[in-house]
Amino acid sequence: MLIFFNLLKAPFLVDLKKPELKIPHAVNFYIKVEPRMILGIWYTVPSCRGEGAKGKGRSWYEAALHDGNPIIVYLHGSAEHRTTPHRLELVKALSDGGFHVSSVDSRGFGDSTGKPTEDGLTSDAICVYEWTKARSGTTPVCLWGHSLGTGVTINAAKVLEEEGFPVDTVILEALFTNIWVASINYPLLKIYRKLPGFLSMLMDALRKDELVSLNDENVKFLSSPLLIIHGEDDRMVPLEFGKKLYEISHNAYRNKERVKMVTFPPGFQHNLLCKSSTLLKTMRDFLSQQWA
Repeated sequence: MLIFFNLLKAPFLVDLKKPELKIPHAVNFYIKVEPRMILGIWYTVPSCRGEGAKGKGRSWYEAALHDGNPIIVYLHGSAEHRTTPHRLELVKALSDGGFHVSSVDSRGFGDSTGKPTEDGLTSDAICVYEWTKARSGTTPVCLWGHSLGTGVTINAAKVLEEEGFPVDTVILEALFTNIWVASINYPLLKIYRKLPGFLSMLMDALRKDELVSLNDENVKFLSSPLLIIHGEDDRMVPLEFGKKLYEISHNAYRNKERVKMVTFPPGFQHNLLCKSSTLLKTMRDFLSQQWA
């Protein structure tokens, strides 16, 4: 519960079936990933296609995926769901920047069914990525993970790599090294770390629920273009973790030009890189170099 915190369904009183009340040129739809396992997704087209999207249904949006504009599958962090304000703000910024964005509520989040587990969230990410690739033609698809979502993203990218289908691009925002380090540095848990037996209890709980998210190990198996972005004043996931993962991945990659890390100055903390005026340029510069 502390890791996923999916029981917090804020913002409350939001109709997840009506994205048009929160964000323009977007559609809500569901993907069945397993029997009785349905994921809720808000898919937003680039703002430049906003006029054409008016009044259109899911089939039009699916066809739009192969229009040549880059596509992002966004996997958010713990708690709340796809209508959290900073997540919507990121989607709007990306849409204005010419990106398609699928904002995914993995199992147990929002109105998606099921209970979150590490393996389950990994399966969800793979399913949504493959669903998108099947409709994107030659248009590249990025897997973007934020915070807890970085572990899901790396896990999914590793599985796809092992199957011989490397992800077109991986973007990791506010990246942690592994779930153990992230947990003991979680602000809420720092209060209890000095209690006798607490850390061993926490480790046993993580082991029992098979929560590992070994980003510092799994990233070594990737070959996809990898962009790491991190705020200097991120207190939830300190910058040192992002730097550590960059060093590990840069050392592991044969093609060093495929790995890049960009840090953002104080003011954006853990959730607000979407407000940076240089975020879109950072992404476009990296993607144009990798996809040239």
